[in-house]
Parts: sequence; structure tokens; C-alpha cells
Amino acid sequence: MPHPLAPLLLDASDPNALAEGVWPAGTERVDGALRIGGADVREIAAQHGTPFLLVDEMVARGRARRIREAFEAAFPAVDVYYAGKALLTADVARWMRAEGLRIDVCSGGELAIALRAGVEPEAIGFHGNNKSESVIAAGVEAGVGTFVLDAPIEAERVAAAAERAGRVQRVRLRVSVGVHASTHEFLATSHEDQKFGVPIDEVPELVARIRELPSLELVGLHSHIGSQIFDADGFAESARRLLALHAELGATAPLPELNLGGGFGIAYTAADSPEPIEAIAERLAAAVRDAADHVGIPVPRIAIEPGRWIVGPAGVTVYTIGTVKPVRVDDGTRTYVSVDGGMSDNARPALYGAQYSARIANRSSDAEPALARVAGHHCESGDIVVDAEWLPADVAPGDLLAVAATGAYCHSLASNYNATPRPPVLAVANGEVRTLVRRESLDDVLSRDVGLRPEAEPATAPTPSHVASIDQGDA
Repeated sequence: MPHPLAPLLLDASDPNALAEGVWPAGTERVDGALRIGGADVREIAAQHGTPFLLVDEMVARGRARRIREAFEAAFPAVDVYYAGKALLTADVARWMRAEGLRIDVCSGGELAIALRAGVEPEAIGFHGNNKSESVIAAGVEAGVGTFVLDAPIEAERVAAAAERAGRVQRVRLRVSVGVHASTHEFLATSHEDQKFGVPIDEVPELVARIRELPSLELVGLHSHIGSQIFDADGFAESARRLLALHAELGATAPLPELNLGGGFGIAYTAADSPEPIEAIAERLAAAVRDAADHVGIPVPRIAIEPGRWIVGPAGVTVYTIGTVKPVRVDDGTRTYVSVDGGMSDNARPALYGAQYSARIANRSSDAEPALARVAGHHCESGDIVVDAEWLPADVAPGDLLAVAATGAYCHSLASNYNATPRPPVLAVANGEVRTLVRRESLDDVLSRDVGLRPEAEPATAPTPSHVASIDQGDA
């Protein structure tokens, strides 16, 4: 009889199995233990401690190459930007450039990582809303290839920065096309009531203003309809709407490019079934050709911005189990398995109920499957890493637990909640492990607290008179 608390699509047949497409390609069990990229996770844990994020370099680079080749085969001209917000380190940026991808950044910090990693400024696209004037100036002065304008005021700000720098800055305009992607509400970014982009009916007036500014060159429109999208339908509809606008605007001045954004989905669990990226590229190319033919224009140069699709499946987070606690509820018993990380290294489940897959990593087991919920160590009831998973019933303190598909938006969203140092990011290639981002120490976390510096004077407690004045509203 099915467990009353288990999701219907959760497979209990083998709690040791590694679902294809969820774990990094080539992951296997050797003597019961997980081997990722040719390296034994037990040895990595012994050397580096837990938790850690392990990224299979060959998988990440292979997926970058695969998506670039898929879109190059489907379109006559295409640029693939790696969306750095998914996971950006110096080495990751270099991997992406080596595989022929450009880099998309959306903050001053991400820009600094890319530049210091040696990424050519002209290969960088600068994204995001509410870019500060100082960040815009830094990007313009560095020679960033393209800015994506998100609001009318950004046109003025980028134009002013470009004029001061004595250059003409290439820009795209982000358009809110009104397509609701088939994804979580918090991940859908191109419907009408949200912070990104310019409503489609306001675009012609803003484009006219951009074209009046001599220090700007408008090269195309941009749209991003959301994230974790499993098929091409939303992208195709967005492309149709954009191309109609593109044709209208291109009738009066050149408009050579069209950026269709990113958001291609991946499998986090065996129940997920994203369409192969080659099929998405082909279907999207067909929709773009049809739309271009309909409005009587050639297919423009296309750009896309994948991030999660490239690095998500390449990453695995490994924890150590601390406590195992069966909890009786009305409909049965759920086993709470607590690990030495949590929402500080993976905020996605707490942010929007993201689902993940987990396996014991240091051994296999013949024990019966038990329904488990993987919890973090933080002082929050919502600190859940994996909401529901079948693990062997003999799961025990000291076991290593691996959570798949954590390469994207885990390190990027990591925090120091509960004064917890952030874990390292490690890379593995052909059995060799190296550090991309070192583990934070407790000293790192405490170093920003000025009151803990040796020269800091102890804080003075308020006197009763101070308290009285505050109570009287004089403070």
C-alpha cells in the first residue's frame, strides 16, 4: 500500500538508484559509494569536510557545448550567453568562454568576477533592473559589449555614462511581452505585474527616445519569460510577439538582433521530464522563421541566455547526517533526516518549494525504503532541503547524504544565516578535485562585525534617562 504521506510520483522501488538526467552524467556507485566525475565522495568529504558543493567540470562544459551547438544548428546566426547568476566563479567563467559562450552578468560583483577572470569586456552582457549609476559607469568604462535596458531612466543613465566615456554603447531593450511561462509564479518574469522590462505598448515611444541619444546604439529587443520551463511553447509565443514589434521598429532603423532570454528547465527529480534542448531549439527556430515570414523580415541574429540548464545538473551538494528522527503524524510516520547545512546553502526550497532528490552517498543498503524529509540545521521550521524522498530505512547519523542538481542558484543564493559559514565550491574533472571557492571560516563571518574587533569599545547600555527620553519620543 502506498505511504499516505508520499507524493504520488515519488518512486520507492530502489532508494539507492540514481535517476538518469537528475545526477551528473557518469555518476555511479562503486563499492556502494557515489563516484562523481571519477572521484569518491567519501574521500572528498574526508579531505574537505562537509557540506560542500561539487561541480563536475566535464558535465558543465559538455552541456555548455551541447546547447551552443543545438542553437547554432537551428538558427542561421546565434549568440549564447551563460547566465552568470546561476553560478559564477572565475573558473566557471573561463569554462564558458572556452566552450564559445559569452557571459551575462546582472550586478557589479558579477561584472568584477567576469573581468578579473579574463573575460573580454565585449563578450559580456549586462542585465538586471535598477542598475546604479556607478555600476553602469563601471560597465561602460570597462567596455561591456551590451547593456540590457530595463526602464526608461536606464536609457538616460547609460547614455550619460557612454558620453562621458567617449563611446557609443550597444544596448538592448527588455520587453514585457505578457507571456505567462509554465512555471512557478515567483519564477515567471514576463507577465504584466512584475518588476522587469517595459510593457510592450510603451516600447515604440522609448525606442524613439533611445534612438535620439547619440551615445546609444539600439541593437535589438530582449525578453525573458521565466525559469525552469520544460518546453518551447512559451518561448515560441514570446518570439511571435517580439518579432511583430521587431518588424515595426526595424522599418525605420536597423535592428539586427533579438534576445529570447533563458529559463530552460532541468530535471530535479525523476518525475521531471524537460524536452531535450535540441528539440526546443528546433521548435523555437521554426516558430521564429514562421513569425519572420509572416511580418516579411529576415530572421534576425538570435541570442539566448541559459544558466541553470548548463550548471544545475553538473552540481551535487554533499552533507553529513547528524540526527534521524521518526515523527508520527495523523497519516503515518515521516523520518526527519537532519544535515549539517540547509537553507543557508540552498534557499530554493524555502523560497518557492523547490523539489530535490537525495541519496545516501557513502554506501548502498538493502534496507527497506523509508519516507524521509531532509531538514537543515537552521532555527527555522521551513529549513527543508528535500521535502520528500525514499531513503533506506537504516539511514543513520554519520552517513553522507548527496542532493542532486544543486549547481545552479545554491552557491549564488547562499547566506550566513545563524552565522553559518558558507560551504566551498569544488570542481572535479577526471577524478581530480580542486577548490573553486574556499570554505568560509567563522573568522570570515565574524570579521565584518565591527564590535568584535579588538580595538572596539564595549557598547554602553542605555541609562534609565535615555530609556525615558526614547519612551517620550525625543530620540
